[in-house]
Amino acid sequence: MTDSEKRGPRARGSEKRRRLTAAAARVLHERGIERTTLGDIARAADVPVGNVYYYFKTKDELVQAALSEHSAHLDILTGRLDELADPRERLKGLVEAWLEQRDVAARHGCPTGTLAVELDKRADGTLDAEVGAVLRQLLDWAGHQFRALGLPDPDDLAVTLVSAYQGMSLLANALRDPDIMTREGNRLLRWLDAL
Repeated sequence: MTDSEKRGPRARGSEKRRRLTAAAARVLHERGIERTTLGDIARAADVPVGNVYYYFKTKDELVQAALSEHSAHLDILTGRLDELADPRERLKGLVEAWLEQRDVAARHGCPTGTLAVELDKRADGTLDAEVGAVLRQLLDWAGHQFRALGLPDPDDLAVTLVSAYQGMSLLANALRDPDIMTREGNRLLRWLDAL
């Protein structure tokens, strides 16, 4: 009996949904919403395309799942960073995590930022608030770190930090130059040390 058979249909179903969600986040980031088909996501998840409709009735539901995936990744990252004793080190760890993704950013931009731009341009405007919630989650976490450092205007400092990341990932992507992320990330690390 295989592991899949031992787990039962419910476990296999949740595994398929998890694979589809992870694939949606990756493929939508790489190809964009309009250029991505449900078939692209099914292939990336190694799931028959007909099964996609069982879990997600529309592409918008897959976009929502991708946003949930981005939020979960952010939770994991900030949870790991919260284990560090010093808030400045947490913030620097965030920047270092961004730098580790510089090649991906140069190819595709920031996963959440690119979705935000795409969703804002759509006529229906139903999902742009959800992508804003993921960005708000990051801003709130960063603001909390600046507040723990006792710095004035911690929420404004969080906006400065996240704006810098969005700008450097946009430029790295537009110019296909990961070194922009490296240079600007190092500048952010020096800025955090100087605060």
